[in-house]
Amino acid sequence: MSDIYAIFKREFRSYFDSPIGYIFITVFLVLTGWLFYSSFFILNYSSLRGFFELLPWMFLFFVPAVTMRLWAEEKKLGTMELLMTLPVRDIDVVIGKFLASFCFLTLTILLTFPLVISVVQLGNPDMGPIIGGYLGAILMGGAYLAIGMFASSLNDNQIITFIFGVVICFGLFIIGEGFVLIRVPGSWVPVLQFLGIGAHFRSIGRGVIDSRDVLYYLSVVALFLFLNIRALESRTGH
Repeated sequence: MSDIYAIFKREFRSYFDSPIGYIFITVFLVLTGWLFYSSFFILNYSSLRGFFELLPWMFLFFVPAVTMRLWAEEKKLGTMELLMTLPVRDIDVVIGKFLASFCFLTLTILLTFPLVISVVQLGNPDMGPIIGGYLGAILMGGAYLAIGMFASSLNDNQIITFIFGVVICFGLFIIGEGFVLIRVPGSWVPVLQFLGIGAHFRSIGRGVIDSRDVLYYLSVVALFLFLNIRALESRTGH
């Protein structure tokens, strides 16, 4: 456990040791705020629904941007070999890095609280969908992070890693969307709908926390962290 914490502390601090973390947070908050408010006053409806509809698409690009450096930068700086020769297990390194990026993304999501304050001040919104939306966003973000980390472990080039991460996340997102489901045989619809990341996010966003949705996200995280560990083992010969 101490090894995981040491890796976590090192990685989380790295987000704020350079301008990258601050730039990411600022761009994310400014862009989401602008997109939300540009339609909020037009619709004249006290809800964060527009914000939560944006998040899956925002995450498609922002989350892979966070994870593309996690392994690729280690390889670029030559610290990958040093890290892997330390008396720590691959699983500890992977979990430590994931927890650091997860806490960073969670912090970024929670910093959108001014949107909640605005909605509450201007109306009387149902807090259930708002709380569910934030919980769903955190869980969905965790799934995207695990996918992005796996993509980062496969290539030394950060740009290629970013593109690969976006492609995998996009594939898992659209597979459960309506415009895809109407083009597949009816027997496939429930399966693809369950596999789609967005469908589970919308389910939680309704304010009803279903254990199946939570289990889905935890399973995606576990699967891609496992694949990340296997990818490292194959590269290092462990």
